[in-house]
Amino acid sequence: MVSHARWKLARDEKVAQGIAEAPEVERRREEISLAFDLGQAVYDRRVALGLSQTELARRAGMKQPQVSKLELGGTVPTVPLLARLARAMDAVFRLELFGSSIRVTFTDLDGAPSEQAAPEPASTAAAEAEVDTGAERTAATG
Repeated sequence: MVSHARWKLARDEKVAQGIAEAPEVERRREEISLAFDLGQAVYDRRVALGLSQTELARRAGMKQPQVSKLELGGTVPTVPLLARLARAMDAVFRLELFGSSIRVTFTDLDGAPSEQAAPEPASTAAAEAEVDTGAERTAATG
């Protein structure tokens, strides 16, 4: 299986070489990328809270395999499901779209990002980490 990071690198190399993709392929790649980014954000928040997939599933009214599939980028959750997940993780969900970039975050209700152990100065780019790849998730899950 090709990791999300390798997939993006291969795509970027094709773009640099001037190899264009069909619009349908590009749309599908964007959807897959969004699914991975959403899954990574859920995973990051869940791990920061010290929750198991089973506990998050219970809190969000889901089943553990659904949480696993979502975290692995196998599905794009609906807005109501994202709201349930945010409530289950005591978080604010943010999806920021700018150009071709997407930033997905679940932050503490007080605005502090979940992956921070201690607050940083307010000048650190709104103190939110952009979710780019599934590399950390892959390394953590083995």
